[in-house]
Amino acid sequence: MPEGDTVHQAAKRLHTALADQVLTRSDLRVPRYATADLTGRRVLEVVPRGKHLLTRIEGGLTLHSHLRMDGSWKVYAAHERWSGGPGHQIRVILGTTEHTAVGYRLPVLDLLRTDSELRVVGHLGPDLLGPDWDPDLALRNLLHAPDRPLGEALLDQRNLAGIGNIYKSELCFMAAATPWLPVGELPATVPHRLLTAAKRLLEANRDRPARSTTGRRDQLLYVYGRAPRPCLRCGTPVRSAQQGDGSRDRPTYWCPRCQSGPAPNGPTPGTASGTTRRTN
Repeated sequence: MPEGDTVHQAAKRLHTALADQVLTRSDLRVPRYATADLTGRRVLEVVPRGKHLLTRIEGGLTLHSHLRMDGSWKVYAAHERWSGGPGHQIRVILGTTEHTAVGYRLPVLDLLRTDSELRVVGHLGPDLLGPDWDPDLALRNLLHAPDRPLGEALLDQRNLAGIGNIYKSELCFMAAATPWLPVGELPATVPHRLLTAAKRLLEANRDRPARSTTGRRDQLLYVYGRAPRPCLRCGTPVRSAQQGDGSRDRPTYWCPRCQSGPAPNGPTPGTASGTTRRTN
């Protein structure tokens, strides 16, 4: 699952290549838009909204895309060879005289009126990297279902937009809580610190080629993808399990010593109930 910083980087690349340029090639390889032709129209801007990309085009049109797990946008110079994947994985091509943007494996692609964008992004909570960021609203959203596991609440884009599976695991580690701990069982000051950390991390990583949450060059992430290697703080082997509703389970990582709360096979030892480490 892409993170908000990844989508922000994709939007920046697309905007740099396409904005204020007239489309000389338009190929939407989705049956419902097979006859749509955007050539001759000027691209106005490309903006991210959470994990969604909105390419706004002259004439009041928006091309909406979502990367989900495997999608990507690649930008090539006009005569550069495409290397993002085989041709059958291409879902959209937008070309100008200087650049070609190619969308691979995009599971979501919509062409809609710009004034109807709320139809596809109106459900999103405050965007951690957007001008609409509202920490108070995000906090209320996060806390509105106190029995919900923390990991699931952080991933729910209706609460706040931009957190993916990597940040979910990393933020839970920073809060010293397992991703299965109910939100309502967090100490009172932790949710606010968690959101502050989330915004700081996404802002710090939105222009970096390699994402880091630790501030270390040798180890970029605390727990994500590290099972069964030792925890960077205590040396206990990091564990992994699936978390989700069954239909959209996500790999989740945590340290059974540094993080308190329930786990898939029962409670983990962690710190004493009601205490957490500092959210850094």
